[in-house]
Amino acid sequence: MFRRRRPPDRGDAHDSYTGLREQLLATKPAELGLAPSARLPRVWAALMELGMDRGTASLVTVADGTTSLYVSTGGGIIGGGQHQAVTRVAAAFLDAVEACLELLRPMDAVPLPPSGAVRFNVLTYGSPRSAQAEESELAGGHRVLAPLFAAGHEVITQLRVLQERR
Repeated sequence: MFRRRRPPDRGDAHDSYTGLREQLLATKPAELGLAPSARLPRVWAALMELGMDRGTASLVTVADGTTSLYVSTGGGIIGGGQHQAVTRVAAAFLDAVEACLELLRPMDAVPLPPSGAVRFNVLTYGSPRSAQAEESELAGGHRVLAPLFAAGHEVITQLRVLQERR
């Protein structure tokens, strides 16, 4: 009567991941009712993207509270911004990004990181900005982007706690 579900095709998972990511990148902040504010005058969304051997994990935070973790090999956590603990650390991450924005270069495209690297892709009311560093250097606190990495991991931690409670 019950059949074992076939695991999703890796191509399907990657297509879903790519679709969610591209949807965010194509969104205009005004479509979400976002405008520059005293707290976030330049940044309206930030992605901390971790390159892994078999794919990419993208932490997504938006100034409207939207917070999710997308994984290119399938899975992830969507809707974290509905929970106070996640909202608090996601806001702190966006604040850290706003404070460090000069460390990121303006970009025409929003690339994914290679394996072992972390890329911060930031959507501003102007052009996207981006910076990349090796994860090992960031984890050791040896790069100027290490505070962004730490703040992003606080968000991931709260998303994982949320998922464990579900």
